[in-house]
Amino acid sequence: MPFRPDPKSIAGTDLPVHERTQVLVIGAGPAGLAAALQAASLGRSVILVDENPLSAETMGENVPLHFGGGMTNAVRNRNAMLEAVVESEPAFSEAFDAGIDIRLGTTCWGVYAPGPDVGWLPGPVAGLMDGDRSWMVGAEQIIVAAGRRDMGLAFAGWEKNGVVGITAAVRLAKRYGALQARRAVVLGSSTEALQSALELRDAGVEIAAVIDHVFEPLGSPVLWAQLAAGGTRGLFGYVPREAVGAQESVEAVIASPWRASDSDGAELTIACDTVLLGVGAVPVIELLDSVGCQTVFDGGRGGVVPVLDGAQRTTKVGIFAVGDCAGIWAAKTLDPEIARAEGRRAASQTEQVQAETSGGPTPDFGEYRLRWVQAAVIDSEGAAHVCQCEEVTAHEILEVRPPRYLGWEDLPPASEADPVRRNRRDLHSLLGDSPPHPDQVKRLTRAGMGVCQGRRCREQVAALLALAANVPLESIPAATHRAPVRPMRLNLAALASSESAAMAEHWDTWFGMPSQYVPYWDVPETYTAGERDQDAEVASE
Repeated sequence: MPFRPDPKSIAGTDLPVHERTQVLVIGAGPAGLAAALQAASLGRSVILVDENPLSAETMGENVPLHFGGGMTNAVRNRNAMLEAVVESEPAFSEAFDAGIDIRLGTTCWGVYAPGPDVGWLPGPVAGLMDGDRSWMVGAEQIIVAAGRRDMGLAFAGWEKNGVVGITAAVRLAKRYGALQARRAVVLGSSTEALQSALELRDAGVEIAAVIDHVFEPLGSPVLWAQLAAGGTRGLFGYVPREAVGAQESVEAVIASPWRASDSDGAELTIACDTVLLGVGAVPVIELLDSVGCQTVFDGGRGGVVPVLDGAQRTTKVGIFAVGDCAGIWAAKTLDPEIARAEGRRAASQTEQVQAETSGGPTPDFGEYRLRWVQAAVIDSEGAAHVCQCEEVTAHEILEVRPPRYLGWEDLPPASEADPVRRNRRDLHSLLGDSPPHPDQVKRLTRAGMGVCQGRRCREQVAALLALAANVPLESIPAATHRAPVRPMRLNLAALASSESAAMAEHWDTWFGMPSQYVPYWDVPETYTAGERDQDAEVASE
């Protein structure tokens, strides 16, 4: 009897990988460039990608940073921005001379690696895209140097143009020369926030004040002394009550004392055109989490970070993490050589004891961020939109209300006892003894489902759940990420995932998805998809 191969078998079929390299480095900051240079010095082929310069449209969507409309129209000139990015980093010249294939304006939207769910992959694969195409790149080693972003903070007026993440402001000022801020107020006093404020001051931005709910600077006293010597006012024990201004722009910020304070209790109005969010520098772990790398909450390293060994290896074979996405702490912020050393270790795969996270006591960033959300979001009546994309407030998240655009507020009363038809169940009644999970809340409220992919609200939602459950921030499971980790046009997605005819013929079985379609001649008189014979042939067969 002739041999008939199983039509559902993956034998002889492959993911269309368009090009291959020995080392793929994602991110051209200090750590990424150091990794690429080290790998090239060892004679390995290297592709280095960085999504900068970003398009004006992407910046307008607050991806990957909270740009908050703080950029000038110069960002619309892509050629000028490309030149600005190259000129902003002297190490690019060294990388070009080393023969590294540098691709700017190229985004990595997903990483895939062999595992229980994709055992047929020969090794790590990354999905890349630029403005015109999307394609897959295979590599022996992928080094992720994705950097950091800023935690959002929902206070009244934070949706206005001019409320900008401090990391985004530094990016606009130093890499693009396109920051329109002239006079700014900084929220937060960590070493990362103070260092960024000094960099912006050097770029010509007046730092009018630093506002923080703590009663003395959280970060480096040396950095704060430098800011104060330049005329920056310290408003400690204060929180922002509102960013005010005509139409959609910031003209001033109103600061109020938070709870017991050594101030006279008076509100203060500080004139400014920019409010800089510096309440939390967050490691960008989207690619690492979406590929299945193990993560852990580490307050001394900036929050949720990948689990790494001494050579910067993640728990996925062939995937490494370096720079701020591998962890953020004061000494690393002040000395870029620590990040560069991580990059060189990863490229050479040489184990070494990791640098200490700080030269002194490590602040409890979990508790610090909880207090920020308590002070600025909950204690201010929770009316501001925590999730700006889907317009979800803190109260709607904590009360697990469905999105308002579904019209539930306009429905007639369910009964005299319930004059407003809404979901009155709290988190405890919904979840029982289990810790509240941001993914559950996202599905019920849509908080985090917007175009910014949760970058502005993710940490706030976790903090709200921790405060509601009265547990430490590290007790809240991390919200998950899935590829694509950047907004992606459907035509580009189609280019990246153009499977072979053999894959397309049996696509449902490739994903372990029993088809819900049954040919009409096989449909019984009464039928539900859940009753379908799981062993029967599906329509694609």
